[in-house]
Amino acid sequence: IASGLRPFYKDSDLQDRIVLVLCNLKKRNLVGFPSHGMVLCASNADHSVVEFVVPPAGSKLGERVFFEGLKADAPPEPESIVAKKKVFEAIAPDLKTDESGNVVWKTHVAKTSTGIIRALNKMPNASVS
Repeated sequence: IASGLRPFYKDSDLQDRIVLVLCNLKKRNLVGFPSHGMVLCASNADHSVVEFVVPPAGSKLGERVFFEGLKADAPPEPESIVAKKKVFEAIAPDLKTDESGNVVWKTHVAKTSTGIIRALNKMPNASVS
């Protein structure tokens, strides 16, 4: 996965960091190699501040995120379906942080089995992408 995080983080900030990754996206060639996903971050309106979106302590590596109140047991869609249906583009306008920095889609809170997903420094009312 390639990302545009260099202006916001040093290499040492990235090493061994646990982050949320959106996968099964349509391949895009970025900085010389194919990227099939993205690291999720919260950002303010002018994109001058960017924070990682992070799982709660104790979350397992590779664990799927679910949104409270929505069906959580469906298998992931393959990359071809995600691209064809433009899944991320459909949900992106409503993927945000609330006033407490919790990641929400519309009114549904993002979670793992151990709790709520948040912006690293709890950035309120930010877009998530």
